[in-house]
Amino acid sequence: MKLTNRQQQIIALISNQKRLSISQILKLLNNDISQVTLNRDLAKLVKNRFLTKTGKSRAIRYAVSNFYQLFAPINLDAYFTKEPDQRNVAQNFNHELYDLLTDIDIFSMEEKKLLKSIKAAYQKNISNISPILYKKEMERLTIELSWKSAQIEGNTYSLLETEKLFLKRESAKNKSKEETQMLLNHKDALNYLLQNKNLTENLNLRVIEEIHSLLIKDLGVSKNIRSRGVGITGTAYKPLDNEFQIKEYLVKMCDLINSKESGFEKALLAIVLISYIQPFEDGNKRTGRMVGNALLISNDACPLSYRSVDSIDYKKAILLFYEQNNMSAFKQLFIEQNEFSVKNYFQ
Repeated sequence: MKLTNRQQQIIALISNQKRLSISQILKLLNNDISQVTLNRDLAKLVKNRFLTKTGKSRAIRYAVSNFYQLFAPINLDAYFTKEPDQRNVAQNFNHELYDLLTDIDIFSMEEKKLLKSIKAAYQKNISNISPILYKKEMERLTIELSWKSAQIEGNTYSLLETEKLFLKRESAKNKSKEETQMLLNHKDALNYLLQNKNLTENLNLRVIEEIHSLLIKDLGVSKNIRSRGVGITGTAYKPLDNEFQIKEYLVKMCDLINSKESGFEKALLAIVLISYIQPFEDGNKRTGRMVGNALLISNDACPLSYRSVDSIDYKKAILLFYEQNNMSAFKQLFIEQNEFSVKNYFQ
């Protein structure tokens, strides 16, 4: 639902006051609209899960929903016109975030239908191709995933250079050993997930650490949960800096993910929450993407290559979740990449 300026104003008024009646909202709006029009707006906002409605008759009160807090539509370009220190940012880890995510459907009914059809199309595709073609397509997806995921982290290998590295074991000229190793680690990690399809049927801390270890092999990065603070470029948000709290919230995250029925919901939550917690000194977003793919593979869905993602758009969507706990931009990106993968692989 695209909000009108008036609907945005209504939500802002209710958010400031926590709970409001229709008469209170009318008064705060200075009677610029009729009660009939307001009722219509409120009904739409409730239907789209942006507001909750409690009570009966004159005791009816409206409040901003948890869903709206997580998925309020935000213009990314407008949001990021301000510098990091000028944005109204939640600078500290939100300890209530898990409660918000526990009893909420991440996807709307329409989005669930779309994702179900995407999974069905993937299953049909792989059932109709030969083992040789399947292997070639998985090699292509592996190359493109490794290239794009590494590019998001600043790796300067081109897609063609990555292909040459994987197929001929020839590293690109004028590239560092670290860049080459980062790409090879992605390949090894995805191959490991494909060989152990049920690895994330019950997600736990050991599995996350195992996937992280594969991704940071020979890169001089500690395998352990970090025990000190870490800063994130481009944002005032600061993740937890206590090792025991980090482990606690990773376990909570696993419990949350394991409680969800949808493999798509599990994957989306893993990607954004591992990135948000930042449990390791480096390799967090890579680990989030790969754990997300592990959950998709376990759900018999197509892994994501992120090939068509603009790296800046990806980072903005993640930063929005850090700063506002708003998942709208990343959810859209996630759905688009599921569509892209099924349309571009295993045809």
